[in-house]
Amino acid sequence: MAYGNPVQAGGTSLVTPIPSSYQATENLDNRNNTQKNCFRCEEMASDKRGPRNDTRKSSSYCSGITIVLFVAFCLIGVWMMTSATVVPVEFSLADSNRSENRDNNLPADSGPDLSEGNSGNKPEEFKENPVQRIEEKPNRNEEGSNDKDLTSVPENGSEKTMERINDELDSENTGKDENSQKVEENYLLDGSDSITINGTEENFEKMNDNPESENTEKEKKSQETGQKLIENLPDGAQAELLNETSTQTRSWLTQDTESKNEKEKIQNSNPNSLSIPDKKFSHSWKLCNVTAGADYIPCLDNVKAIKKLRSTKHYEHRERHCPELGPICLVPLPNGYKSPIKWPISRDKIWYNNVPHTQLVQYKGHQNWIKVSGEYLTFPGGGTQFKHGVSHYIEVIQASHSDIAWGKRTRVILDVGCGVASFGGYLFDKDVITMSFAPKDEHEAQVQFALERGIPAISAVMGTKRLPFPSAVFDAIHCARCRVPWHIEAGGKLLLELNRLLRPGGYFVWSATPVYQKLQEDVAIWKSMSALTKSMCWKMVSRTKDKVNGVGLAIFQKPSDNSCYETRMATDPPLCEDTDDRDASWNVPLQTCMHKVPVDPTVHGAQWPQEWPQRLVEVPYWLKKSSKIGVYGKQASYDFQTDYEHWKRVVSKSYLNGLGIDWSTVRNVMDMRAVYGGFAAALREMQVWVMNVVTTDSPDTLPIIYERGLFGLYHDWCESFSTYPRTYDLLHADNLFSQLKSRCGLLPVFAEVDRILRPEGKLIVRDKAETISELEAMARSLNWEVRMTYTKDTEGLLCVQKTLWRPTEFEANM
Repeated sequence: MAYGNPVQAGGTSLVTPIPSSYQATENLDNRNNTQKNCFRCEEMASDKRGPRNDTRKSSSYCSGITIVLFVAFCLIGVWMMTSATVVPVEFSLADSNRSENRDNNLPADSGPDLSEGNSGNKPEEFKENPVQRIEEKPNRNEEGSNDKDLTSVPENGSEKTMERINDELDSENTGKDENSQKVEENYLLDGSDSITINGTEENFEKMNDNPESENTEKEKKSQETGQKLIENLPDGAQAELLNETSTQTRSWLTQDTESKNEKEKIQNSNPNSLSIPDKKFSHSWKLCNVTAGADYIPCLDNVKAIKKLRSTKHYEHRERHCPELGPICLVPLPNGYKSPIKWPISRDKIWYNNVPHTQLVQYKGHQNWIKVSGEYLTFPGGGTQFKHGVSHYIEVIQASHSDIAWGKRTRVILDVGCGVASFGGYLFDKDVITMSFAPKDEHEAQVQFALERGIPAISAVMGTKRLPFPSAVFDAIHCARCRVPWHIEAGGKLLLELNRLLRPGGYFVWSATPVYQKLQEDVAIWKSMSALTKSMCWKMVSRTKDKVNGVGLAIFQKPSDNSCYETRMATDPPLCEDTDDRDASWNVPLQTCMHKVPVDPTVHGAQWPQEWPQRLVEVPYWLKKSSKIGVYGKQASYDFQTDYEHWKRVVSKSYLNGLGIDWSTVRNVMDMRAVYGGFAAALREMQVWVMNVVTTDSPDTLPIIYERGLFGLYHDWCESFSTYPRTYDLLHADNLFSQLKSRCGLLPVFAEVDRILRPEGKLIVRDKAETISELEAMARSLNWEVRMTYTKDTEGLLCVQKTLWRPTEFEANM
């Protein structure tokens, strides 16, 4: 690869190398001249000596002259070539954009700033399109090459540059073996990198043809940008550590193995893998032709499946019914869609055109849920049980039972029947994160309102199946007039599901009319609830009346040990069999039983976690006491810590500064394949929340994520996610897509990514280089902006941004 005009050793002057074609022509001319001189020599000899009788003498004399002239010309040629040629300087990403400005003599360690937000200082080729394609190919250093020579480049300032880069990496190399350091060194110094801008590969000589467009400050920033990009892929030992193997993950259960009813479904391969080949990237995209229109959720709007249900008594029609084939169409945008309002302003108002629904305004406006104000929908912070403001309501709960301790002891809660999720939205002020959920029902778009506001929520219902969460992970569960019939379901199934999800010692906060009203129906419900909670060994620790809002609430606590279960007079509801897996929840029917409180110190749920924020970085107690091998092949507690350190470095050195992302526009984030929650933990200081998804065929690490004070759910990405379209600002997928190729194909999964990602939202993918190439082609087919593609050996990173583009043609009726 050409590196531009080489820099002469010991100076800044530039010399243009002699083209090879010119050198070949010059050598031919030299040979012709030598032959002519030889002929002249013979003629001179003939003139002086007369007829050539001594052929041997004249030939010998001529040969001597020829040899002398030939050697002389060779020496001259060698001198010319060596004086005009300089060995190309080896470069790394950190110094790939050095200036070669002849007129201004700019410092060699400078370059243009490629980061977003500095477009005014960028060269013209970067202003028009911020697409970067950086490919790192395998090291081509010949065998026996001296690594020391590579770091001691005879260029002004280059030795200092390499020393600085190596110093920055010293702290990361702690604990690495010699081989890992060599891999990383070759990674930094490999001269085979290329960069493609606007889809065309360019060498660095062409990139710098316009010296007027560069300045010293931009060159310095470019060097820093290059160093940040180095962090985009795991380095040396970490690349080895973060590669899972089937052998190492066999000691971990997955939701596919835990959820018995799901086994058969997963074993049957999805037809998409056969009918939609991954190489079909020239797919002709069309709009989804469905009655749900711009609010289409494939697994909740499957009209055909819903019509075939035998009963809807237990809200079966609000549960997931996924189509056999994942849709490969695009959801249309609402008319007049705009970029979402930034957090925290979005908590109080959003664009009406983004969620153009007014039914809740008419139905719940008097309770201060939501109002229309010009081109905005506003949220006064009210609710059915807190008309005069949710902030006051949150304080009432704290005052009712001080041990709740918002943001310390109580960090992660579940809000059942959340409405527009104002309760969870205002709990952010207390450093509490809330998993809010509500069904897609007549309360039109309530979950969509929540997500547009920047508040976490999913579409789900308490029906016939377990919720997609592990057991004993929520510090508290809240229900404010959530319209769930806790008291009438056979054996208390729905309340027993909350018992499964609640930590031992955790609280259930119930705010509803039976708590404080004296109507006959309410009194009857209260009696039934009191009896049911008592039989479950729940203790009512508080029953309070809020005079401001004119409502009451009761707080129940789940037992923290098994003493009550063992001394109960009645055995209804019964204890679950030991064979019943309490964490199995993917498509598992509700059970009418209770699980014992774990007593094994190597099992999650036996102890309350550390107070927030200590719990974020603390290794969960059961990993400390277990000899279990972690997901990455090391002892589990070491795995946990290494994962966290890795993601802290990647996020701080690459994602926050190296990809050109304006993080002020990012609020709703999803880690599509979380492991220990390290990515989410690394974003703690940002004004974002992260939905951690543990896939059903991955090791079941979701309890670890909750133990850290984070949240998430189980999901199979061969099905659609239970969220509305356009609800996430950033999706992050680490080694996910390559695992889905053989199961359901990439095309329907990428269509799902397009559905849930907001226009102008970002997708960051770390995966195999081959998969990265396929995903890039799909992104381009959707007219997405490919911001960066980076590959090294078999690994790669892709950063793309969704645009407002939509096709104009609808597909045939579904």
